[in-house]
Amino acid sequence: SRNNIDLIGQEQSEGVGRCSRLYRLQLLEKSRRTGKMALTQREEDIQRMLAAKVHIGTTNSDHQMTPYIWRRNNEGVHILNIGKTLEKLQLAARIIVTIENPADVVAVSGREHGQRAVLKFSHYTGCQPLASRFTPGTFTNQITRNFKEPRLLIVTDPRYDSQPVNEASYVNIPVIAICNSDSPLRFVDVAIPANNRGKHSIGLIYWMLAREVLRLRGAISNIEPWNVSVDLFFHKEPEDIEKMAEEKAAAAAAAAAAAAPAPEASQEYTEAPMDPNYQFDAAGAPSMGGFEAAPATYEAGFEGAAPAAGGAQWEGQAAPVAPPAAPQNAEWSMQQ
Repeated sequence: SRNNIDLIGQEQSEGVGRCSRLYRLQLLEKSRRTGKMALTQREEDIQRMLAAKVHIGTTNSDHQMTPYIWRRNNEGVHILNIGKTLEKLQLAARIIVTIENPADVVAVSGREHGQRAVLKFSHYTGCQPLASRFTPGTFTNQITRNFKEPRLLIVTDPRYDSQPVNEASYVNIPVIAICNSDSPLRFVDVAIPANNRGKHSIGLIYWMLAREVLRLRGAISNIEPWNVSVDLFFHKEPEDIEKMAEEKAAAAAAAAAAAAPAPEASQEYTEAPMDPNYQFDAAGAPSMGGFEAAPATYEAGFEGAAPAAGGAQWEGQAAPVAPPAAPQNAEWSMQQ
């Protein structure tokens, strides 16, 4: 009944009022602790958008984009209305949340600067990404290997991604597009006015859209900031990726070197110098008192017993007789 609807609306308004009052109290408490006035979420988003140059358009403009253009600067560049951008982001997030199965939403980006943002947006929201060249017939030809039947299409640039926009019009798929000042709005249902040619602008728009979708789904808090960095949605050049990998490897090597234990001092063997006053015995070998050497063994062919140990007992004894030498050839022949 009408009374029940009024009661429900009153409860919802009271709940929103309580949440807003709680948020203001938290901001006041934060400003009291830090000593400076804390910014609201809308002000922080506007500062991010200005830093990423989301409001910078092109020198040309489409007549259907006139309501989203604020003014034109001295250089002839059109300036987009950031307030309209925030409103269209919230509208697009509400449309995405109405799709029960997140896989029925397809995000397309043929432009290189938006491919990483599309992949990250699909990772956090659960939709399907098409971050490469769009194959004609993906939405209309069932024989195509990657045939899809989405319920909602999100494109980064309606001019660059004109093929998926046209195919979506054939099968009645609503389209959400990030539109610049000169973007055509034909077959586009929801236009998000923003700079769709800068990597920072595209990454920030997809980051804010993913955050709003998750908040409407209840996955993250409406008050606390999202713990995912916006830098993850920015396109990175191959040179930047290689530089980051080198810096990471150098930091890991430095950390490993700092954590490794210090090497122990090596104990090298050093020969002690000989004493010049050391006494030698008669045989020329150093005297070793109290040591009796074992008798030496001699092979067969020597006559007599082996000499006893000790250099003094060799005196007065004849040397062992050597075996007879082999006869010469001449004498050997005469003996024969």
